[in-house]
Amino acid sequence: MTFFSNKYHLILASNSPRRRELLSGIDVEYEVLALPDIDESYPDDLPHEEIPEFLAKKKASAYISLLRDDTLLLTADTVVLLHDRILGKPLDKEDAKRMLKELSGETHRVVTGVCLTSRQKQVCFSDTAHVTFGLLTDDEIDYYVEKYDPSDKAGAYGVQEWIGYVGVKGIEGSYFNVMGLPIFKVYRELRRF
Repeated sequence: MTFFSNKYHLILASNSPRRRELLSGIDVEYEVLALPDIDESYPDDLPHEEIPEFLAKKKASAYISLLRDDTLLLTADTVVLLHDRILGKPLDKEDAKRMLKELSGETHRVVTGVCLTSRQKQVCFSDTAHVTFGLLTDDEIDYYVEKYDPSDKAGAYGVQEWIGYVGVKGIEGSYFNVMGLPIFKVYRELRRF
């Protein structure tokens, strides 16, 4: 049983376990379908805050031919911005450690762009949260990277993991946005759709 029924068959276009967890948390039925090798490039002159929504739209366009009249597609992308620099997914463990050292003692922005796409219309939006890390020691950074492997996470961390418990001093905005999906906004947009 779900809280509300949607006339659409919802597809989550993401392999992210965090996005699946968040979408499941609002009791909507959905299917996961993640196409491989979707181009995630963007124009160099695009303002950084607009990149996640741009990429969510771009991801949606890769699925258009698969949509039926009763299909609703959810695509998303998240970036971490520190001093107007993008911290993407780390290349390796050393890169992850470098990123976490940069985030230590700093406030950064997490921006997630979301698109809900059907054959009839598309609704896109984004959400921003400001995350402040306390100072992290080299031992804490090493422990986290070795035990939790943040290789699939923008900014090299998952707020819901150990580093979030011991390192995040505060969040201004949606905690769930930092996890990868601004679920409050997603829920309301799904109800409107």
